[in-house]
Amino acid sequence: MNLPALIKEIGRGAKGARSLPTDEAEMLFSAMLQGTVPDLELGAILLALRIKSESDDELIGFCRAMQQRTHLLKLNTNTPIVVLPTYNGVRRQPNLLPLLALLLKDAGLKVLIHGRHDFDNRENPFPLFKAMDINLATSCEQAEVQINESGITLLDIEQLNPGLNRLLSLRGRLGVRNTAHTLCKLLDPCPAQSIRVVNVTHPEYLVRMTTLLAAQGNRAMLLRGTEGEPFANPRRRPELMGFRNGVAELLFAAEEGGTPPIDGWPETADFDANVRLIQQLRAEPQRIPQPILDQVTALKSLSK
Repeated sequence: MNLPALIKEIGRGAKGARSLPTDEAEMLFSAMLQGTVPDLELGAILLALRIKSESDDELIGFCRAMQQRTHLLKLNTNTPIVVLPTYNGVRRQPNLLPLLALLLKDAGLKVLIHGRHDFDNRENPFPLFKAMDINLATSCEQAEVQINESGITLLDIEQLNPGLNRLLSLRGRLGVRNTAHTLCKLLDPCPAQSIRVVNVTHPEYLVRMTTLLAAQGNRAMLLRGTEGEPFANPRRRPELMGFRNGVAELLFAAEEGGTPPIDGWPETADFDANVRLIQQLRAEPQRIPQPILDQVTALKSLSK
């Protein structure tokens, strides 16, 4: 692979750069995941892709490479697995991802949560999961046991795809996110069984992820997440789009209006307040916001 020539093509800025065809993108990202691209060239590639933005064909190729190097879980169940990525944490309001995971488990679905946390200005979600008795597995084998026995597990991305984890960790050195931060939310540790919940932050990515999920042909839910986490905003439901065999279907339309505070809720991402809120909602399920319940209903419908 001629890296200088490749960088020359993708590194000409947002207007002058050429996008890679799918096969070439797959080959490039495979090398990046394997760690065979030198650091200088790797940084140049990641920044070039960020500046020009990845094309649909590039994302398809990158995803193929990622999946080839992802550890696939061996599960002794035919029950659909809801896959929830957690890579952001929250900073302004409570994180309800643990609540969503527990409600899905209560509904009879299996749940796999994967992620990492390296944001100094956001609340780390991993201690919150632990407080809700969702324990971090130390290996893929332990995760298989947990999900087979209890129906829910939590994995660090290092266990599922070390190469992707290494690319994610470069945010601290480069100062900005990179392609891996988009791809990690598309990772599928249990193909054919999974219902991936794919969340985006910026509206333009809804169009791009729709194209990608249609091309991949599996089951998934696409939504604008809450502060980067894949749960429906409790203050106003986002559009919940489902995919079956790549065919998109609107499961719930977006609610109109603003996002007013919820009476009696903490206006903070404080850990202790977050734990208390989830505990209260578990004890008084009638207080669970309708957008969260709608998301559970939508995922149950995708499981059939």
